[in-house]
Amino acid sequence: MRIGIVCYPTFGGSGVLATELGKALADKGHSVHFITYQQPVRLNVFNANIYYHEVRVPTYPLFDYPPYEVALASMMVDVILNHDLDLLHVHYAIPHASAAYMAKQIVRKRGREIPVITTLHGTDITLVGRDKTYEPVVTFSINESDVITAVSNNLREETYKSFHIEKEIDVIYNFVDVARFNKKPIDAFRKVIAPNNEKILVHASNFRKVKRVQDVIEIYARIRKKIPVKLLLVGDGPERPAIEVMAREISKDDEIRFVGKQEQMEEILAIADLFLLPSEYESFGLAALEAMAARVPVISTNVGGLPEINIHGKTGYMSAIGDVESMSNYAVNLLKDEVLLEEFKEAAYQQACVHDIHNIVPQYEKIYSRYCRMDCEE
Repeated sequence: MRIGIVCYPTFGGSGVLATELGKALADKGHSVHFITYQQPVRLNVFNANIYYHEVRVPTYPLFDYPPYEVALASMMVDVILNHDLDLLHVHYAIPHASAAYMAKQIVRKRGREIPVITTLHGTDITLVGRDKTYEPVVTFSINESDVITAVSNNLREETYKSFHIEKEIDVIYNFVDVARFNKKPIDAFRKVIAPNNEKILVHASNFRKVKRVQDVIEIYARIRKKIPVKLLLVGDGPERPAIEVMAREISKDDEIRFVGKQEQMEEILAIADLFLLPSEYESFGLAALEAMAARVPVISTNVGGLPEINIHGKTGYMSAIGDVESMSNYAVNLLKDEVLLEEFKEAAYQQACVHDIHNIVPQYEKIYSRYCRMDCEE
């Protein structure tokens, strides 16, 4: 099949999922065409079946805001017609679903039909999409998609609750390449971070308010009063300056390290003992799943799609939003008991295996095959 994938090229969950999906499809022999404004951060390998088409937005004094959606739709049309695509798979509703609808109508006028699969990822529904400025267009373009998928049952229900959706939404969970994350820790790396064999906590996010990174610092502060620990904060975003100030007030040395955006998360997670994710909302929690694949138990909130992957008392623990006391107590009890910690690590890994890339990608292929033209290449 010849598949067009439209996504954001950033470290966010939707971009990561879309890129990893495209790479997996290419490995299986499909031709995959990424359409976005810059090369996706996870698109770091060469594969003869992968193509990248950059969306360029001309700047004119007339426009205060460059019309990216129009440029994106035009690029979709170009790629559909010149590379004879069999379908478009757009990730994140805004503005990809509406741009895909526009492209679909344009190529139809030229005698060409193109099916559109829209995958909803989270904030495109729970935050941005609910804004009255965007809601009518989001609702319309989702309903005009040939297939709608969501990355968790929770997100599926939130979509039905917030929008007048007239079609069935299929749930296809996010996935992880377990083989990539199931790595032995590099001892030298761990000794640099924890020279006295301290336990290592990790948090990774885009440092936005919804991630409640301040809770990560407070949880860490409570844990360190009872056991020796180090904290690695991975990522970047608008809340980082305030979090750095907060961290300095608690720790004056290298007990808390900000390591910025990292593409090789598997190297960091391999040395971690516990992953902290106290978010206000997660439609799925891909960062938690990656941690589990690296045999790292998760302490998280019990919101959104997190209860669908983090099994309380088995792969980690869950608490209410803002309950840093409960989360820190769970963490201390787990980190103090080596036997229990090993049991949780193995259970986390087994849970990740359920969501392994080789189990999930065929679910997308099955949907593609329903809409692929009779003459498309298998």
